[in-house]
Amino acid sequence: MSHSIAIRRPDRRPVVPYFSSGPCTKRPGWSVEDLNAAALGRAHRSEAGSEKLLEVIDRSRRILGIPKDYRIGIVPGSDTGAVEMALWSLLGLRGVDVLAWESFGFRWSVDIIHELRIQDVRVFEADYGTIPDLVDWDTGRDLVFTWNGTSSGVRVPDGDWISPDREGLVICDATSAVFAMPIPWRKLDVVTWSWQKALGGEAAHGMIVFSPKAVERLASFVPDRPIPRLFRLVDNGRLNVGVFRGLAINTPSLLCVEDAIDALKWAESIGGLDALMSRTEANLAVVSKWVEKTGWVEFLAQDDGIRSSTSICLSIVAPWFSALDQVEKDKFMSFYVKVLADEAVAYDIINHRDAPPGLRVWGGPTVNASDMVDLMPWLDWAFEKACKKYAG
Repeated sequence: MSHSIAIRRPDRRPVVPYFSSGPCTKRPGWSVEDLNAAALGRAHRSEAGSEKLLEVIDRSRRILGIPKDYRIGIVPGSDTGAVEMALWSLLGLRGVDVLAWESFGFRWSVDIIHELRIQDVRVFEADYGTIPDLVDWDTGRDLVFTWNGTSSGVRVPDGDWISPDREGLVICDATSAVFAMPIPWRKLDVVTWSWQKALGGEAAHGMIVFSPKAVERLASFVPDRPIPRLFRLVDNGRLNVGVFRGLAINTPSLLCVEDAIDALKWAESIGGLDALMSRTEANLAVVSKWVEKTGWVEFLAQDDGIRSSTSICLSIVAPWFSALDQVEKDKFMSFYVKVLADEAVAYDIINHRDAPPGLRVWGGPTVNASDMVDLMPWLDWAFEKACKKYAG
């Protein structure tokens, strides 16, 4: 599309203009009045408080199909806290392989090498929009990877590449994948996510799932480093089983807990995991149809077999844009997304600061496909306005 072609101002606006990749938009029809049953003013370790926490655990297990012998806990620090808890508590017994193709995978590799100071670490890297060769992983080693690269728009295609006979633990950051993509639980030993992602919950709380094999490692392995209190799942050689029974390590927000329950109830009401995944795929289909007919944009992940349906990342491929230096590209993108925000049609859709300049549109299950349809013409219209300012 030439920037000189006049694009008519769209008539329709998304009803819900929230396409941020985290915190993500609330479920359709959400109202703060839906949280009136929150156990506010109660201790989180009281019967009322712990029952609410346990309800989140039980509903999550039921919707996601998590095996009964896997333990589920609510932990502090969002998905970041959950991942760090796993890394600090479990790594060091074996060599570690890390798959990194976007900002969070790179972050875990840095922490493992420079903070935990694990000596035997191999990092398999790939550029944004691609993934490493998954078969390079040694099944005798522990593995750390993200299921869905939130900042790159790339997901692993499936879990077929993970051996059921692995000796090491598989630790998976799945915060942009759970409730939106099929997760093969028996192939994974630790899985983490946060409430602020697929179901649009509030931030600061993380979820962590341990397989029996991971629990055995927790109980038997003593790391050669001090474990911060917020990451500590073992005290005096004994597993803190209360974390998996609705007794959090620190004080959670019971208002956020109620919000998580509300989102889980909504997920159940629309048909559970299958319905959530269908809504997500429908959003990706809308964007795919638009990209096919739009000359100035492409998916950052060009291989549709690994393209994310939640964090949908787009690159601008207009030749004049490619010729700009990084500073000018950043200015263009800032102006572009400001136009969209000023029109109240899309908020917070600029790509992650560590990723190539472009757009990142959240397509998770709380986003209505009708809103995604109404957003697409505005992306063209705002692009023309930005072109007039920066391309002449």
